[in-house]
Amino acid sequence: MSRIPSKRSVKRDNRPVTQSKSPSERRAHLVRLAGDLFAEKGFRATTVREIADAAGILSGSLYHHFDSKESIGDEILSAFLEDVLAGYREAVRDTADPRTAIEQIVRSSTATLSRHRAALTMLQNDWNYFSGQPRFAYLRTAMKEIEQTWIEQLERGRQTGQFRADLDTRLTYRLLRDILWLPTSWRSSATWSTEQIIDGLLRLLFDGIRA
Repeated sequence: MSRIPSKRSVKRDNRPVTQSKSPSERRAHLVRLAGDLFAEKGFRATTVREIADAAGILSGSLYHHFDSKESIGDEILSAFLEDVLAGYREAVRDTADPRTAIEQIVRSSTATLSRHRAALTMLQNDWNYFSGQPRFAYLRTAMKEIEQTWIEQLERGRQTGQFRADLDTRLTYRLLRDILWLPTSWRSSATWSTEQIIDGLLRLLFDGIRA
């Protein structure tokens, strides 16, 4: 996966993370701040001190919530992939029609990716690091399920005559994944809403592969 440049700057939160927050709220706040830093600077380049500084706390205080930077990254990435896979599983469970399943997968993906922009950028920028760490072995397992789900639905559509007989299902999956997983793809603009962008992609997709 190629690195995605970031123009976003993470500002220090001058309000101490310990004020007026429950433990779960403090933890979630730290995760969000860390995710923004990981997305901006890269996971390996971000230090625990930088996360603590952004939260307005001492570095040692961060260890009351997480035992390491990797634990924070683990929480961000596992939550993201659990959300992605839940949407995929629901899409294929709810219909036997491959075209409908793919449409639901696309719509679910865009909604999920919008909720997890930091995690997506982390995967794009630091995939080689994460995929080589035993702690993050579940990433490859999840990506394999995502790929298998796409290819199964594309293959079913090809075999039933809904999609072109010469469709390369693996290449089609790779191209669609790269479009869907681009962090800037699904932001509304003055010209198109997010829904209009998704509808346009689906029309292009199905008009391009239908029999």
